[in-house]
Amino acid sequence: MDHSPQKHLHPDHQPLPVQYQATDKGRAEAEAYHNPQSLSMSSSKLALADLLPLPNSAVKIPRLGFGIYQSPTKVCINSCLTALRSGYRHIDSAQFYRNEAEMGEAARQSGIPRHELFLTTKILSAGGSLEATYQKCLDSVKKIDGDDGYVDLFLIHTPSAGSAARKEMWQALEKLESEGRVRSIGVSNFGVGHIEEMKSYARIWPPHVNQIELHPWCQQRTIVDFCNNHKIIIEAYCPLVRNLKAHDQTLKELSKKHDKTTAQVLIRYSLQKGWVALPKSDTPSRIEANADVYGFELSQEDMTTLDGLDQGSKGAIVQAVKNA
Repeated sequence: MDHSPQKHLHPDHQPLPVQYQATDKGRAEAEAYHNPQSLSMSSSKLALADLLPLPNSAVKIPRLGFGIYQSPTKVCINSCLTALRSGYRHIDSAQFYRNEAEMGEAARQSGIPRHELFLTTKILSAGGSLEATYQKCLDSVKKIDGDDGYVDLFLIHTPSAGSAARKEMWQALEKLESEGRVRSIGVSNFGVGHIEEMKSYARIWPPHVNQIELHPWCQQRTIVDFCNNHKIIIEAYCPLVRNLKAHDQTLKELSKKHDKTTAQVLIRYSLQKGWVALPKSDTPSRIEANADVYGFELSQEDMTTLDGLDQGSKGAIVQAVKNA
């Protein structure tokens, strides 16, 4: 069956030239080919409209995203619309969240041109064959953006299904990417070993994104350093630690110092670390406040103080990656 109609392609869709895929030389050439901006940016210049270039790709990802994990069906559309009205252009869903359709509906209701939005979803488990897994992913694309639509980023949600399933899911995503149904592909909760293993079968390597739990109490420095070295964009889920640290004395002192909420301090911390932050809330006032993080700057001393809160894997509230 032909799954490659052209009318659904993003206006900036550029299939990655084959010579730029999955080789060290190719990655270097791809960087020169696309000439992306440097990942390092003066924190004082951060802005809500900031985009980061994905590795070996013409695609750029908004630096601030809006997470919708556990956002109920009846609430999710309104929360997404509030986020979009507040200036967010990046929304993060997943098959596991059961709100892909709501994300897509909010995108349509917003009136914002589709190419100005960045919609993400994730596949949790393989279908048992490449074609079945491909269909699972294609179903998500259609659920979000219609029969002829696309998603901007599709991730493997977890490496826990095993090596064979990881390969099957990645190759299904590569197929969707080659057809323009997905603009970029990546992983979530992957450690160093999981990403290195992909070299044996991946057409696209490194993955464009690795989404992991990140906040001052769980900094996951080994995988963060690995991703930075390979220019893999790092997305931070649970950047607000689900409000479990709102009464932490160090955080409260920084909040008072800058006259900002503890959530705003944590989001600013993620952004200044160079991560794509994915704060989540269904409270309209908090959604708006979480995007209002560009009128202040954490000093190097502030950043060092927050860095000092790291508890390693023990600080995770969901999971730390396994790097072996």
